Amino acid sequence: MNQVRVFLLFAWLLVAFLLWEAWQQEQAASAAQTLPAATTGIETSSPGQDMPVGGSAVDPTLPSADVAASAESSAATGIAGGNEAVPSSRRITITTDVLRLEVDEQGVSIVGAELLAYRTRAEAGAPPVRLLDAQPGMMYVAQSGWHSSATAAPNHRARFEGPQHDVQLAAGENSLAVPFVWVGPDGVSIERVLHLQRGSYAIGIEDRVVNQGTTEWRASPYYQLQREPPVQQRSGFTNPEAYSFVGAAWYSDSEKYNKIAFGDFDPREPLNVSAQHAWIGMLQHYFFTAWVPPGDETIKLDTAVVESRRLIRAVAPAVTVAPGAQQERTVSLFVGPKLQDQMAALAPGLELAVDFGKLTFIAEPLHWLLSKFHALTGNWGWAIILLVLLIKALFFKLSEAQYRSFARMRQIQPRIEALKERYGDDRQKFNMAMMELYKKEKINPVGGCLPIFLQLPVFFALYWVLLESVELRHAPFALWIQNLTAPDPYFVLPVLNLAVMWLTQKLQPAVGMDPMQRKMLQFMPLVFGVLFAFFPAGLVLYWTVNGGLGLLQQWLITRRFAAHTAKA
Repeated sequence: MNQVRVFLLFAWLLVAFLLWEAWQQEQAASAAQTLPAATTGIETSSPGQDMPVGGSAVDPTLPSADVAASAESSAATGIAGGNEAVPSSRRITITTDVLRLEVDEQGVSIVGAELLAYRTRAEAGAPPVRLLDAQPGMMYVAQSGWHSSATAAPNHRARFEGPQHDVQLAAGENSLAVPFVWVGPDGVSIERVLHLQRGSYAIGIEDRVVNQGTTEWRASPYYQLQREPPVQQRSGFTNPEAYSFVGAAWYSDSEKYNKIAFGDFDPREPLNVSAQHAWIGMLQHYFFTAWVPPGDETIKLDTAVVESRRLIRAVAPAVTVAPGAQQERTVSLFVGPKLQDQMAALAPGLELAVDFGKLTFIAEPLHWLLSKFHALTGNWGWAIILLVLLIKALFFKLSEAQYRSFARMRQIQPRIEALKERYGDDRQKFNMAMMELYKKEKINPVGGCLPIFLQLPVFFALYWVLLESVELRHAPFALWIQNLTAPDPYFVLPVLNLAVMWLTQKLQPAVGMDPMQRKMLQFMPLVFGVLFAFFPAGLVLYWTVNGGLGLLQQWLITRRFAAHTAKA
């Protein structure tokens, strides 16, 4: 009876957990679709469209007067020149071994980014993942600029002059520098250089401000991400995309890591935070984009709703350049997969974008162990199997006690049946007599449940590791399993798991159960078999191997205990 309750509780916890996660994402998606856009008084434009600046109109894609004043420590309002309407701008393609970027000369905005090492599907020949895009309805761009209330400064709509041809990292080269130049009306020019490294998803963006005019130049640099909330194609707890967070994130040394779902962007209550060691980003399943300003500055963070788009922005303190002087400023932009090593090296807290949920404290060591095992074997499937062996070794003594308890309960099962016949329908007397028998034989009826409950957090944590680790995305194992993060296409592992659970059930005592409880217990392997048919193959591989080793251990202990009892 205790085993029935354990299995039922496990099933309830699993389904409730998945349904709760799916419901949260559904709510966020619904809110994102129904949230009203900000009333701006103007019609905003896409990155490639012209937009005059002036009059009383307010452009929500530019830092507000309050934000800019805070950054510049002044009370000025409005937007000065240097950002007049520009003709249609060119786009330059920059290609490295891992990135293909489309850079618009208007503001040197990153309006396209393809991740060459990651494909949209596991099939050969599938196109690369396109993380950034400027297409209507799919807009997701990284923009930067300078804001000033008194002098001409190039915001993200200003025209820069870039290379006359596309640029590619040549064979044998490890770095690439791509310059763009803006020339202002007052003798001020800004050279913006994009620095890219082989194998890296971090882009260094260096601005060199040269003041050859006769007056002081002062402006605040800002960095922002704009995105149209993606339409969720399919929901439900069998779809991993339904669980993964999609939205914005920000970090500071005081408030640490924070997320903002697209549905939580409120034009009436925007984010308004001053922070050091800060960064801003936008997340989705497996992939991430983030602006990382210099850590020693106090950065102003804010959000906005621009029509149907969501915007998160970081405004840095004003930079003053005297006549005849120049200043340099460098910021980093990360555009790529959620690779914890690369992100952690770029900025504190950036690796937190890999969100393992409430069980991060368990998932992080599991991810570390899996990475080590993968380095040893070169295969994520074998890494999962080695992880199972390690966990079984850690739980060996506890599992041994569990299986010994089961074996002893099987031994006294005829005596339990005799008690059941003696007391008939008097459940109270039967339970009291059964507990007395347990006490006499020194059997703990719930002792066998402890290892199962101890392994539940590991199971859920590993689920999140498989769900969120981009390293495992489309990773093959062997034979028919060519994608560990997708369900088994032929349902072989779920069927094997069903068989393992059924055989394990046969070795476990059905003490004190009525016919209905026995039927429920017999039905549980089928329930889990169907449920696991929709789980990632890597997770089912873990659970099947774990169950198979447990079955072998239980069979050996039961056999040994029976032989020992026969001799006695």
